[in-house]
Amino acid sequence: MTRFTHVLILAIVLLTLRPSSMVAAELVMFEEAGCPWCRRWHAEVGPGYGKSPEGQRAPLRLVDVHRSRPQDLTFIKKIQVTPTFVLIEGGHEMGRITGYPGADFFWAQLGQMLDRIPPVKDSATRCPSSARDALSVGNSC
Repeated sequence: MTRFTHVLILAIVLLTLRPSSMVAAELVMFEEAGCPWCRRWHAEVGPGYGKSPEGQRAPLRLVDVHRSRPQDLTFIKKIQVTPTFVLIEGGHEMGRITGYPGADFFWAQLGQMLDRIPPVKDSATRCPSSARDALSVGNSC
C-alpha cells in the first residue's frame, strides 16, 4: 500500500469512532449483590441513563465492591456505602454521590458534578432535552 492509502485508512478509522469512545468523563457505580438501593437505582434511573445527556457525557461503568478493583480505578478512595457513584475525568475523581435517596437527588447531584467539567465539543451526541424530561415522556436520543 502507498503512504496515501495508509493515511486514508487511518482517517476513515478515526472518523468512524463512536462518540462514546471519545468521552473523557465516566460515572463509576460501585455496587454489591443484594443491595436494595442499587436495585432501586437500576429500576428508576438505570434504564434511561445511557440515553440521557448526562449518560452520553459520562457513560456508566459498574464495579462490584467485593471484587478486585480495576487497575485504572485504584486512585479512588475507599468506598464504604453502596451504591456510590464516582465521576471521573482524566484519571481524577471529580465528585461522588454516596447512597441513593431517589432519582431527583441523583440527577441534581450528577448535574452539579458535571457542571465542574468542561463540556465535550461534539454536541451531536447529546439529547436536546434534560434527562428527566426525556425519560419522563419516554423519549430517547
